[in-house]
Amino acid sequence: MGGRVSTSGSSPGLHCTTENADWMSALCPRLWDVPLHHLSIPGSHDTMTYCLDKRSPISHNESRLLQFLGKTLPCVTLPVVLKWSITQVLTVTEQLDAGVRYLDLRVAHMEEGSERNLHFVHMVYTTALVEDTLTEISEWLEKHPREVVLLACRNFEGMTEDLHEYLVTCIKNIFGDMLCPRGEVPTLRQLWSRGQQVLLSYEDETSVSRHVELWPGIPYWWGNQVKPQDLIRYLEHMKSCGRPGGLFVAGINLTENLEYILAHPTASLRTLTLPSLPYLGAWVREQCPGPGARCTNIITGDFIGADSLVSDIIRLNQKLLQG
Repeated sequence: MGGRVSTSGSSPGLHCTTENADWMSALCPRLWDVPLHHLSIPGSHDTMTYCLDKRSPISHNESRLLQFLGKTLPCVTLPVVLKWSITQVLTVTEQLDAGVRYLDLRVAHMEEGSERNLHFVHMVYTTALVEDTLTEISEWLEKHPREVVLLACRNFEGMTEDLHEYLVTCIKNIFGDMLCPRGEVPTLRQLWSRGQQVLLSYEDETSVSRHVELWPGIPYWWGNQVKPQDLIRYLEHMKSCGRPGGLFVAGINLTENLEYILAHPTASLRTLTLPSLPYLGAWVREQCPGPGARCTNIITGDFIGADSLVSDIIRLNQKLLQG
């Protein structure tokens, strides 16, 4: 773990180090018997937005007005949409190298696309295909046999029952015995003993009921706030209500609204997010994993590599060794 820096896919101010590439296997052995929902795990919000397609149509989940503007004034509309859609600049492999272990995968089938090609989506569609990306993740896991990832397949825009079955078949073919079947949340030691590295949550109840390899959707605390102070207030309120019983996500990602976009015509999600990272990072460092009602589990953010977020989240696990 020499901290090699990769620049492919990164941009100024964001970089990928590999010092956390094997952080799970480097945990204190006392933590190997802690179930995953009591560990502190870093994740990326809207993982695949680093490869949104500049020539893509607007997602069919967006408003009819935005879709119309995308078709009639694409040179004006698409650059604005992209500014507010891109949440990551590191590739999925770079994110894994950086220590991210929860991937937020918003799957979609484009009406304009070919019959079986599935993409990712966040207002517009990605150039990357789902099958190729899952293969890339599998290949990374083969090189890191004691690392475990939580893959959250969500959204499913334009997905028919046949496409769900096709996607699940791809998942099984690509990951095979790496998949941990649904059941009690396992520990690292249990997963290692079985050669399993993937917990795959799938936000389609019918598919989950048919396939034991799929886990139900992982709850995500999304604040939908522009101001970091309001986001932290929301997260503290959620903590006061008590954490879910299993795996769950606390998202420290800010979210723009139309009022903010109109008031800041030259801004972007990146310029909204980066100045708030020190404030959000201070909140992260105060958190504690574990079974307690106010404990955190998975924490996700935007623009992985812009600060010490991933390392800060991993370091929270040391608090489990106290007392």
